[in-house]
Formats: sequence, C-alpha cells, structure tokens
Amino acid sequence: MKTVKDYIRTIADFPHEGILFRDVTTLFADPRGFRMCIDQLLHPYAGQRIDTVVGLEARGFILGGAVAHQLGCGFVPIRKKGKLPGAVISEAYTLEYGEAVVEVHDDAIAAGQTVLVVDDLLATGGTAAAGIKLVERLGGVIVGCAFVVDLPELGGRKKLEEMGMDLHVLCEFEGL
Repeated sequence: MKTVKDYIRTIADFPHEGILFRDVTTLFADPRGFRMCIDQLLHPYAGQRIDTVVGLEARGFILGGAVAHQLGCGFVPIRKKGKLPGAVISEAYTLEYGEAVVEVHDDAIAAGQTVLVVDDLLATGGTAAAGIKLVERLGGVIVGCAFVVDLPELGGRKKLEEMGMDLHVLCEFEGL
C-alpha cells in the first residue's frame, strides 16, 4: 500500500546543485495521494476546537484550505510581504542569504481563537516560526503545526518544539 511519501518525487540539483528538492506537486496531482495527505494532516485534530487554519505561502494555501474545509473552519493565509491588500502586521526572518518578511491581515485572527498552522515542508523552520509569531501577536492560540515533509537535518522541528509547538509530520526525507 502506498504512503504519502511514495507520491512525492525528488528532483536533484534544484534550485541549486547539490540540493534534493522534494516536489509535492506530484502528491497534489494524484487524487488518492492528495486525499490521503489531507486526511492524515487533519486526523490528530479531528474533534478538537479549531477556529482557523493558517496556511503558509504558497503550498500551505493548498493544504490549509483543504484541511480547513474538512474541519469546517476558516482559513487565513500568511503571505510574503506586499501581497495582502489590507492593514497587516509583519514578521521578518532570516534566510540562508538574507532576510524575508511574511504578513497577515491585522484582523485575520481574534484573540483567543484556536489555530492550526499548515505547510508542505519543514526545513529550517524560519517561515513557520515567523508565521507562529504573527498568530501569537494577534492573540491566537496555536493547537498544533502540521507538515507533509520534515527535513530533519535542517533543524526546523527542534526550533518549533523549542517554541512550545506540537508538531504533526507525515514523512521525513534525509539529506538536503
């Protein structure tokens, strides 16, 4: 029987030489694989009070929207700087070469709302940590963070766990 991991292809030397890119678009394109993925992402949270699913740009929008639909709750995107039209709050984080900024509408999450953070891949944890900080600044209470893939060598899981986050990951890939 196939697992979620079986639907993910690896592309060597993308976007740079020496990188093994974990491509989830093959998972999304397969109806059985995608359904399995969504079911497994939301399984630990079924029956819990979750007011909002937050999806991290960009593949987290695909996953988060589907998870929110299944849980019967709202969806909030956390976007790259300059992509949202209303009043926003921002959070900067470091990348391998420089800094990036993510934003959320300043009225997207009400104080006390329970939030599930969803994305496709956990690498260094920088984007997820920035998203978590935005949710917390708005007063949201994070019940968990769900990812399809963890790249354990890059340390993202440890970073998020040190922030007190409960993580749910469907599969891991060794190597960068």
